[in-house]
Amino acid sequence: MKICVIPCLRPGELPAALPQCDVALIGFGYVGDVDYSAELAGTSDKLGRFARLTKHSGCAAVCGCRTDSRGLRRKSAAVAEGGRLLGITDMLHVVGGEEYKSGAYLGLYRLGGYKVGLCIENDLHFPENLKSLSICGCNLVLCLAENVNAMSPLLIRAYAYLYGMPVAMCAGNCAYFADITGSIVTSASPYTLFSTQPRNNYRVVTTRERGAFCDDRGDY
Repeated sequence: MKICVIPCLRPGELPAALPQCDVALIGFGYVGDVDYSAELAGTSDKLGRFARLTKHSGCAAVCGCRTDSRGLRRKSAAVAEGGRLLGITDMLHVVGGEEYKSGAYLGLYRLGGYKVGLCIENDLHFPENLKSLSICGCNLVLCLAENVNAMSPLLIRAYAYLYGMPVAMCAGNCAYFADITGSIVTSASPYTLFSTQPRNNYRVVTTRERGAFCDDRGDY
């Protein structure tokens, strides 16, 4: 599976096609602010332009954006493949003092034949999100953040190792990739191609707990 991470693509820099890949991860600059009312009225075509980019490129793509629904602003990720907009996933956790509203539901899509989970900015700091995606059979996680946080590369490295799924991240002007061994690669290039072979490796973990499922003899 080939993943192309493009941190700084702008609307005026629209390429004829994205580099050959299975899924592209594009930063917040390309789509920018999306007003749902304007999109539905046809006075704006930002999401349509993004969807058409995937048709010309023959791949799936995930792009960061800031959405506005009747004054409710959210940080989001738009998902498209083959010229169709598949959905928009919102950031779930909003820290006190931020201007955004929280979304609902985890983002899990089938892209390029794989189960791909989404993690948006603040959600990276809540391990239950990544653990839930892993339990749902996620093969790859794509993370989006507008700015670089010193802890973010450490977190994706830990999650990839602990939950057994590679993690690619677009944060600020950089691309990151962590595999299930805990190794991490960083790139500041305009676009970076990462190659991985997602696989589901499971192991049996046994624990003992006191106070549950007691049988008639009082044994556990």
